[in-house]
Amino acid sequence: MAIRAALLTSDPNKKVMAARDAARNWRLGRLDFAFETPMPDRPSWPDEPELLDPRLMPRRGKGGSEKGRLALWHALAHIEFVAIDLALDMAGRFGGEMGEEFVSDFMSVAADEAMHFAILGRKLRRLGSHYGALPAHAGLWETAERTSHDVAARLAIVPMVLEARGLDVTPATLERVRAQGDENGAKILNRILDDEIRHVAIGTKHFVALCAKKAESPEKRWKSLVREYFKGGLKAPFNDSARLAAGLSRDFYAELAT
Repeated sequence: MAIRAALLTSDPNKKVMAARDAARNWRLGRLDFAFETPMPDRPSWPDEPELLDPRLMPRRGKGGSEKGRLALWHALAHIEFVAIDLALDMAGRFGGEMGEEFVSDFMSVAADEAMHFAILGRKLRRLGSHYGALPAHAGLWETAERTSHDVAARLAIVPMVLEARGLDVTPATLERVRAQGDENGAKILNRILDDEIRHVAIGTKHFVALCAKKAESPEKRWKSLVREYFKGGLKAPFNDSARLAAGLSRDFYAELAT
């Protein structure tokens, strides 16, 4: 199965190509709707970057320093690299029960994340570095492991918490990057922000549809799943306008803010 093969590709550049090829072949009708092949518990990743417990991650340093800039772009690249696998796993693990539209949506997300990673990889190379040069956050896949049995939980946590958090923090990062005179970096972040609004909207759409089938309140069900599967509260401030554009109103998250 093309999705499983992409997940089990460890080389970052080859994973990008495998994800984009799988998404394109699905879009063109070259792949069958067949989801009997189990997804791996964990994708294949390269030997570098070294993955560290979040508590052991080194401080990035001042944002305007060369060290700080490299750390920022490397951290963003790592987030997008893991996001490729999160989107692929969503499609491959739950596609059989959720249907073709669900698969199409998350294959398109995987292609976007692969493109984001490729752009960030080029950015790192322009700065004289590369993906893998610095340690990275080891905890990004933990949420996928905790929600591997339940598509509602996966939707609630990955697009509607983790990706929604990106909507909150990206504008401030964008301002900081622009203040450094890095217009290329600002364009990259603007592109990612626009795409992530769509990704959160996709997750929210399918979550709300699941709740509708069971006659459940989406807001109440989401809060229950977040309390069960997400460590720690949701941190304000929130980018309410971007979240609302993605269909995620304050009725979902305001009560859980810390």
